[in-house]
Amino acid sequence: QVHLVESGGGLVQPGGSLSLSCSASGTIFSSNVMGWYRQVPGKQRKLVATITSGGLTTYKDSVEGRFTISRANAETTVNLQMNSLKPEDTATYYCNYRDSLTEYWGQGTQVTISS
Repeated sequence: QVHLVESGGGLVQPGGSLSLSCSASGTIFSSNVMGWYRQVPGKQRKLVATITSGGLTTYKDSVEGRFTISRANAETTVNLQMNSLKPEDTATYYCNYRDSLTEYWGQGTQVTISS
């Protein structure tokens, strides 16, 4: 089992920055993908960014160039640096871990962009 603990998020004005962090513990496979997804009420959860254990990254088109995903702490932590934030980035952000056998989600952290 893998336990994901998220931190960061909050309220920021448009154009501002926020950083999210997710720490994974438990049975972590050497080959895995970690990432961030977001969800607004009434809508499906959608991919924001992912990073493989080998460092390959993918981004949602609308965040490319503004968000940066990275790994730290022997790759058990995944960070999401969010810059130039827009009101449409407002959502609950969820950390995700998946490997060849299973998938886990964090509890979610709220990000609100508002003036």
